Amino acid sequence: MPTSARPRRITIEDVARSAGVSRQTVSRAVNDKPEIDPATRQRVLRVAQSMGYRPSRFARGMVGPRLTTLGLVIADVLNPFFPEVVSGVLAAADERGWQVAVYSTGSALERETAVARTVVDQVDACVAFLLDPGAIGLIHRSGMPFVLLDNEHRPPSVSGGRIDFATGMRHAVGHLVERGHRRIAMLDDRGRPDAGGHGTRHSLFLGAAAEHGLPADEGWVFPAANSLEGGAAAMDDVLGGGFGATAVLAYNDLIAIGAMRRARARGMRVPEDCAFVGCDGLTLSRLVDPPLTTLTVDKELLGRSAVRQVAAQMAGAGTGETVIVPRLVVRASS
Repeated sequence: MPTSARPRRITIEDVARSAGVSRQTVSRAVNDKPEIDPATRQRVLRVAQSMGYRPSRFARGMVGPRLTTLGLVIADVLNPFFPEVVSGVLAAADERGWQVAVYSTGSALERETAVARTVVDQVDACVAFLLDPGAIGLIHRSGMPFVLLDNEHRPPSVSGGRIDFATGMRHAVGHLVERGHRRIAMLDDRGRPDAGGHGTRHSLFLGAAAEHGLPADEGWVFPAANSLEGGAAAMDDVLGGGFGATAVLAYNDLIAIGAMRRARARGMRVPEDCAFVGCDGLTLSRLVDPPLTTLTVDKELLGRSAVRQVAAQMAGAGTGETVIVPRLVVRASS
């Protein structure tokens, strides 16, 4: 006997559209929060009941009607960049009595919209690392407090946390130039293109090199997978192409460490034959041999600042931006 298709569950967005209010207003109504006009609450609840809307355990707060759930969207739980960001978000949320639900896109751009839909249905506010404009727009249009992190193409109407890699890249290139390097290979993350087909740090590197009088062009940039193995493979390309690099500046520490290990395996001395600089300031960067020079990002502060922006939006503040400036930590690799 054929079975009928399972009906689609009514979502908080459906109720918001039918009631002519924002997703956050529906959340406040069903959670019996005080920041809503009583007449609006009753109207929203009538619409929700007529549609058969049943709040998820997240929307109900799990343990109490006033518990705020913050969604945190990251790219990859295995990427060592994110634990400190998560730590900052968890600490700042805990100070406010909020719970945090963590979601991962698996570094897959095509999964971002599906994750965004889940977030919109399950949480009261969101902090996210996202690249897909459709996913970003989906969360923004829901009306929930929203902070987008580390996205150079963030819409001006969306609050954000930005890492000032323009300043950081100038410091990194300047450091290498001061050490006498004139041929610097940039290992770029091939998995995170901007509108021009290259990573943003690729463009910043070329700009910084030009500011320091280096004749850098596209031939100075080598694509790398975002991993130790990707850095090693990219270093093979640098060494095999006759570029003659005396220094390597990588998209992040993982790529830099992979490249440095491959250079040493091929008999090169670091930094005498080739210097290495990474980005992000992972704990791993000071544990390798030799310790890696890196542009260190205060990742915990990035997470804490994002939660502060969410709290400000809940209090009625408009769009804002937090800027984190990387700090160049010079170690033995350069």
